[in-house]
Amino acid sequence: MLAKKTSKNQVTLPKKALEEIPDTDYFDITTKDGTLILRPVTLSDAGSRLSAIRLKIAALGLEPNDIDKAIEWTRSRRGRKR
Repeated sequence: MLAKKTSKNQVTLPKKALEEIPDTDYFDITTKDGTLILRPVTLSDAGSRLSAIRLKIAALGLEPNDIDKAIEWTRSRRGRKR
């Protein structure tokens, strides 16, 4: 497949190249050794990730006290050699 860069530095991606990629409007673009790498990005609504975390916590049956204990345990391990 061939794509041409326009005078405005735009490239149209061939339809055939996008057939195996889920529907997306945004791509994360990086370069490596002169090669462009496009990765599809899925945008989520604000707060949806936090909602998913809260659902997972509820599904695991964790209580606020459990989280406080985990934080206390983690902080007590600071400075210890692994």
